[in-house]
Amino acid sequence: MNFALNHMTVPNLGYAEFLDLAAKLGCIGVEVRNDITRELFDGMDPAEAGKLASDKGLRILGLSQVYPFNDWTTERETAVRELIETATAAGAETVNLIPRNDGTAMGDGERQSNLQTALTAILPMLQDANIDALVEPLGFQRSSLRSKAELVETINSIGGSGHIKMVHDTFHHTLAGGGDVFAKSTGIVHISAVTEAGLRFEDMEDEHRVLVDARDRLGNIEQINALVKSGYTGAFSYECFSPVVHAMSDPYAEINASFEFISDQLRSWTA
Repeated sequence: MNFALNHMTVPNLGYAEFLDLAAKLGCIGVEVRNDITRELFDGMDPAEAGKLASDKGLRILGLSQVYPFNDWTTERETAVRELIETATAAGAETVNLIPRNDGTAMGDGERQSNLQTALTAILPMLQDANIDALVEPLGFQRSSLRSKAELVETINSIGGSGHIKMVHDTFHHTLAGGGDVFAKSTGIVHISAVTEAGLRFEDMEDEHRVLVDARDRLGNIEQINALVKSGYTGAFSYECFSPVVHAMSDPYAEINASFEFISDQLRSWTA
């Protein structure tokens, strides 16, 4: 298993501490964010931040994020250019793009047109910088991009498959009703669980996302198994938003135990 760590899982750790934790956990890399309460890279120069990760044996797998990328404006174009520039300076491999998630621009025809307009504008920027974008469909019913099939179709229609990949998020995949995992179009997998009994899927929110254990209701093991069997060889990155996870007293012990649970479950599935 190629495990990785998203800074959202441990947002209270400084950048260097975050890298130390990921390295101790045996992760192949990290995802860094510009939407947590601390300054990006704790204010460190991006090139220095990239070197610090590399020196610890870690790849910066992604830099998040621009929201809402599919509401294409001059402001959004500037935000994408700046994120690409920062990612390039830090040696990050991808930038993350998040669709509008407020219940607007959801109409059939409108959402596809907005998606195509944005990705068509972004693709030349990615090509010029030789960097990839990761687009994340959100399974919430208020999301303007829920369908993986719709995203893959749009990427292919603009000839963008070489630089635009999809995020498979186990939480959002379940909320969107499941379906094809599109392993060949997937650039990274986000994992998290919901364990609260009785909570309806349509009522699940980011704050319910915790570490994966035997109580998981999202089918993480089944999804991971399906992706691997379909040829996915990339990273599985922990992205948990729950305040319970953020308050962990021993993040290493708890995340490591979850990693071991996932690995053990997959071994039993493939035995």
